[in-house]
Amino acid sequence: MTDKKNLLLLFDRPTEPVFMEKGKTSTVFDVPDKYLTKRYERLGNEIQSRFGEKAEQRVPVREISLPDLRIPMSLGRDEQFSLFVPRHRRIAGRLIDIFVGMRTVDDLLSVAVYARDRVNPYLFNHALSVALLHREDTKGLDLPSFAQNFPDKFVDSQVFRQVREEATVVPDGSRMPIVVPRDYTASDLDPEHRLWYFREDMGINLHHWHWHLVYPFEAGDRRIVEKDRRGELFYYMHQQVIARYNMERFSNNLARVTRFNNFREPIAEGYFPKMDSLVASRAWPPRFDNTSIKDLNRELDQINLDISDLERWRDRIFEAIHQGFVVDASGNRIPLDERRGIDILGNMLEASIISPNQSVYGDFHNMGHVFISYAHDPDHRHLESFGVMGDSATAMRDPVFYRWHAYIDDIFQEHKTRLTPYTLPQLQYDGISISGLQVSSEGGQPNVLSTFWQQSDVDLSRGMDFVPRGNVFARFTHLQHTPFTYTINVNNDSGAQRFGTVRIFTAPKTDERGQPWLFRDQRLMMVELDKFVVQLNPGQNTIRRRSTESSVTIPFERTFRNLEVNRPAQGSPEELEFNFCGCGWPQHMLIPKGLPGGMRCELFVMVSNYEDDRVDQTLVGACSDAASYCGVRDRLYPDRRAMGYPFDRLPRQGVDRLVQFLTPNMSIVDVSIRHDANRVVMRQ
Repeated sequence: MTDKKNLLLLFDRPTEPVFMEKGKTSTVFDVPDKYLTKRYERLGNEIQSRFGEKAEQRVPVREISLPDLRIPMSLGRDEQFSLFVPRHRRIAGRLIDIFVGMRTVDDLLSVAVYARDRVNPYLFNHALSVALLHREDTKGLDLPSFAQNFPDKFVDSQVFRQVREEATVVPDGSRMPIVVPRDYTASDLDPEHRLWYFREDMGINLHHWHWHLVYPFEAGDRRIVEKDRRGELFYYMHQQVIARYNMERFSNNLARVTRFNNFREPIAEGYFPKMDSLVASRAWPPRFDNTSIKDLNRELDQINLDISDLERWRDRIFEAIHQGFVVDASGNRIPLDERRGIDILGNMLEASIISPNQSVYGDFHNMGHVFISYAHDPDHRHLESFGVMGDSATAMRDPVFYRWHAYIDDIFQEHKTRLTPYTLPQLQYDGISISGLQVSSEGGQPNVLSTFWQQSDVDLSRGMDFVPRGNVFARFTHLQHTPFTYTINVNNDSGAQRFGTVRIFTAPKTDERGQPWLFRDQRLMMVELDKFVVQLNPGQNTIRRRSTESSVTIPFERTFRNLEVNRPAQGSPEELEFNFCGCGWPQHMLIPKGLPGGMRCELFVMVSNYEDDRVDQTLVGACSDAASYCGVRDRLYPDRRAMGYPFDRLPRQGVDRLVQFLTPNMSIVDVSIRHDANRVVMRQ
């Protein structure tokens, strides 16, 4: 029986033929002659001996009777691939089914080796990734970072010429990292470009890609899609991205993002990605300033949709929200209540295959991405593919992503504002009060957080096809902050030991004009920083929590899947969980950049009653650590409350400001975030 880790070698150097050596230790697949593509069929023996003789390890591949791969092979090898395009989604669903349906790991290896050089490389990577995540016998495997396999989706295309030169001329061990230029996509004439470090951050784009990998919206097997509260997670993760982005805008003296809610109006912001697709050998198309979306008629992608379709779907979604129910495919009413409503809406708005009624409510969010991504060539007359908005690994680079999602969130808020506000008993925790709150960074003043620039290296060798073997690093610049610690003093006057959930959020203290917020607006700016359970003994308790323990983020090594670092022991329960952990907001982006003189924020802490929050289940291993945005693998979402609680609803009567909202188990403190633009630190 083959070692299942050999499956991971199929991700390496995605456009090189499968028979070429893979992995850090030179490994070669013994491919049956019948599995070679037409180009290499006749050269079977020659190829096997040429690439096999230097191999340190050989992996036998069994010849089996193969399933029908005509549908997966109908997408060209050199086409772009997008899960937002319904045809591509169906093709991917078919390939996932084939991979998941193979009886043994050996059979999976055989069919994957055969498919690898015949199906589109992006499609292959996606389908095999989803299959390995969901098969019982491969769950413990660790997917390599998508950025390492397809660096072209994350890095300026100019870098690759230098990488090829370095790898070809300089022997492994003496190679220097290639520096990825900072802010290379535009100049300061474009005010939106001030946010380059957020939108083009490799970790943020990887988080978005990985989230959609863990929560796919289509697969032949419904169980792959139908995960606990996935619709609500779709709402909450993207709502938090918009809140976080708005804080980043305040850090650059820009107002909150404006919604893209009039589809007949031109999109003011242009975007020129300056990236090439190494698979399609084409540049990613730009979108010029003031481009309008148009009716789509793209025969190749089997898309024929009008803007009026988008508008009709939107109107029906609003109608369902205002009526308080949706109508399923059989004509039954499903209430949009306070428990399940947001989850149903999330699946319906995205739309995933578990949407209650796709023929009525359509495919609003996904098709919005498609309309915007084809704005430069809506009828395919120029034979151009989609822009960056058409791919979950690149969409967050484009300013319009945030305008589109600000509108998506607006629709969700339409539902949330119709729910009954939380009452005092739903917010208070009898006998529990917070008497002190402070945050301090290492060696800094209390309640002052500091940010700076950091340079880090990422190994691109797994994605560099047809260049000599060995590591080759790219060095990129990203935001970083000094680690900090929360200190929270909690009094327990109940006379008994209690448990509580600590919920930590932050938001700007004033709006973009420097005016104090109304609570109804500030609640939408609240960014979750952490959530954890504590034991409260009778009397005074002092809780200390480090920023690196956040329930939102994952550490640098896991974002970039430096899989040899900090690896749990092989076969341990922790190792099983390690892979889901590719999903999580990058630790280096936990807090916004702030301003040189300090950006004034409010830090909010609440201790809620764990009896009302708890979900009875065991969380084995380490992978509940980014549960806020990503949930926990094969488990229920580890908090019974609505995501975003207590800020997901309008306040009770008489509350206009945050300070009036507070109950004794809550506290706020003013915090300043200072940015040192001249400080650039190398990651050790």
